[in-house]
Amino acid sequence: QLQLVESGGGLVQPGGSLRLSCAASGFTLDYYALGWFRQAPGKEREGVSCITTTDNSTNYFDSVKGRFTTSTDNAKKTVYLQMNSLKPEDTAVYYCAARLLRCSAYAKEYGVWGQGTQVTVSS
Repeated sequence: QLQLVESGGGLVQPGGSLRLSCAASGFTLDYYALGWFRQAPGKEREGVSCITTTDNSTNYFDSVKGRFTTSTDNAKKTVYLQMNSLKPEDTAVYYCAARLLRCSAYAKEYGVWGQGTQVTVSS
C-alpha cells in the first residue's frame, strides 16, 4: 500500500521557519515527482513546490519562491519542505503528494496523498 505521512507542522511567528517532512512507505521515491500543496480554510488547494527524483529538478510557485526549498533523501524515502520567512498568508494545511516521473501543477494529477499537517503563522 502506497502511503505518505507528513510531519513537522506547528505554530510559528511571522518571519520564522519550519521544516516539513513527508515519509513514503510502500514504494521508493525513484522515478516519482513529489509535490507539496496547501489548503487554507475556504480556499482551494494550491501548489507550493515539486521535485523530480530522476534529476532533482525543482519547481516553486510564485508565492513561495525564494523562501521555500524542497529536497529529498531517497535513502530515507523522505521529502522535505524547508519554509523560511513565513508569513501569515502561509497558514494552511500542507500536503505532500506523489505521481510518476514529472511534476504537475494540478493536484488532480497526483495519485498518492498524505493526510496533511497544519502550519499556522501568527504572532
